[in-house]
Amino acid sequence: MAKSISVMMEFGKMSLKNAADEMAIKRLPALGGDGGLIAVDKDGNIAMPFCTTGMYRGYINNKGMKEVKIYKE
Repeated sequence: MAKSISVMMEFGKMSLKNAADEMAIKRLPALGGDGGLIAVDKDGNIAMPFCTTGMYRGYINNKGMKEVKIYKE
């Protein structure tokens, strides 16, 4: 998924969020898979899409604020 997201961003001019959503929310389930990913681009933008009931994920932003999630919110 990482390679496909990178290609979508570089050649398709998609944002990290849009490319990650395309892979994790649309293409992965279409192939019969499930899961998600945590992605960070060169500008520090974060995407954490998933197509399961929940996915443990978290990050600390540039101001030191911690964010931890399990379910979609």
